Amino acid sequence: MESGHTLHLSDKQEAGGMIKKILIVDDSPIARKMLKSCLPKDQGFEFHEACDGKEGVEKYRELCPDLTFMDLTMPVMTGYEALEEIIKHDKNALIIVVTADVQLKAIKIVLDSGAYMVLRKPLKKEDLQVALLKAQDTLQKVEK
Repeated sequence: MESGHTLHLSDKQEAGGMIKKILIVDDSPIARKMLKSCLPKDQGFEFHEACDGKEGVEKYRELCPDLTFMDLTMPVMTGYEALEEIIKHDKNALIIVVTADVQLKAIKIVLDSGAYMVLRKPLKKEDLQVALLKAQDTLQKVEK
């Protein structure tokens, strides 16, 4: 299915503020799989994955996802750097940082850089679903 490449920026408006395309950026295949398993199966989400920050930035630009989950500690380009690059490209990007690093300093840095929220690893299904509802609500309010 290569058709997703032509839609780009109008996707968010066409989807009526609904979260459809989700990008998961984490160097751990197990962490990506666990995150996907915590998300509802009946919402018709389209999942895309990246294994480091650099690939995450490239996929973000290519796919223009509605929501991005981003780990912080990754090879090639960290989540901090990827977050900054994505926000430079799209200041309205909805990025949820998912990290085991819950030091206040780290949380403040990512929120100041434009992250939507921070979730702690290991993920709890309930926390993820609350975050998803908040992001959905935000997307509907931001809709042009």
